[in-house]
Amino acid sequence: MNPPPIMSNNPEVSSFCDAQSREIPILPTALWIGSYLGAMLLLKYAALPASLKIAVAIVPVIPFVFFIRRFLVHLRNLDELQRRVHFEALAYAFPITILLLMTLGLLERANIIAAEKWSYEEVWLYLPLFYLVGLAISWRRYR
Repeated sequence: MNPPPIMSNNPEVSSFCDAQSREIPILPTALWIGSYLGAMLLLKYAALPASLKIAVAIVPVIPFVFFIRRFLVHLRNLDELQRRVHFEALAYAFPITILLLMTLGLLERANIIAAEKWSYEEVWLYLPLFYLVGLAISWRRYR
């Protein structure tokens, strides 16, 4: 029986394809972050009409979808231990995020902090940070 056309009998090609599918998606990540920073600067410093502001604010969604698709491919190509580490990182990050948002919401409701002091623009930056902390904890556990 012949292997599927994607597979190669040449070990060098197979290992290259395997390594390529396992590497961290740097280009999609850079495109997403670059488009976000560009949109943020345009919205902050350029005098744009409202319709163009909406378009600029939505632009980073496209590279983010590209990033998510590539990152999911990356995760699917990891071995079982590496997938478990990423899953545990999410298991740390998700409840910590809920805790942060819940606490900020309650402190705002109690009039201890004002909504003007924090916004979604700053809060979302903690989410990848929590994920990276979760990764560090998980990797340390399995080393």
